[in-house]
Amino acid sequence: MSRRGKIALAVLIPAILLIVLGVAFGSNGQNTEYKPQNEFKLDSWISLPGPLDINKAVLYLFIAAVLTVVSMLYVANRMQARPNRVQTTVELAYSLMRDNIARGNMPAAMARKWFPFVGTLFLFIWWSNMIGYIPLPTNTQEKFTLFGAEIPSFALYAATANISVPLALTLVVWFSYHVEGIRAKGLIGYLRSWVPAGVEGAAVGPIFVIEVISHFVRIISLSVRLFANILAGHLLILFMAGGLVALLGLAAVGVITLPAAVVFFLFEVGLIATLQAFIFATLTAIYLGGAVAEEH
Repeated sequence: MSRRGKIALAVLIPAILLIVLGVAFGSNGQNTEYKPQNEFKLDSWISLPGPLDINKAVLYLFIAAVLTVVSMLYVANRMQARPNRVQTTVELAYSLMRDNIARGNMPAAMARKWFPFVGTLFLFIWWSNMIGYIPLPTNTQEKFTLFGAEIPSFALYAATANISVPLALTLVVWFSYHVEGIRAKGLIGYLRSWVPAGVEGAAVGPIFVIEVISHFVRIISLSVRLFANILAGHLLILFMAGGLVALLGLAAVGVITLPAAVVFFLFEVGLIATLQAFIFATLTAIYLGGAVAEEH
């Protein structure tokens, strides 16, 4: 069977099963009250002056920051000459951050200087992504009673699924590598380095403009890549785990969607969370290394 035929079967079989289940078990009708987008709505928990309200995104960022600091301090204070399993795992992560991400994309002097920043960035994004797959009582739209107290329902949320967080991290990276480039070459020399060697005459202007645009596009690509991947993963899990059942009013659909939700969840936790942190940190190292490179 051709690849096109296999893809068609992969789409048609679940669709046919959904139709059969709908006919066999009936439906309570479309649920127009359920709003999946509310899962990502940021309700203010504590109102502060200006735009500094405390909400669940702030909570997740705080947890990620604490875990980043505590995990490394915990390991650093328990290093042994004969490594245990935890230390071995941490040493592998350290080697990944130092050798693959930092040293692999920056000169040695730059790597020593910027490794703490790149490593912290990797760990912070990784923790932010990972805790996004742990159900926490953050859904203030729905509550349950426990020992007479109303507790927010458990829900999945990731701070990196909010564009403002990846954008803020991206802006820090963007300004950092420009400052480093200006320090290394001076303002004029840094701007000249944007034009590849060998380009002369009338071609210099258009090439320089294209390079300027590319630097601003980096802000979009770096932030949106992280945001879109984490948001898409959470949406897939949300819809497969129960959102589609609620929208269609067809409980029997859960027979198909729930196993799919488990597969998506394992895929996101096992690969996407780490991969997106790795990509963000690696691109950061590439941009920093490129800003001070002798040749464009």
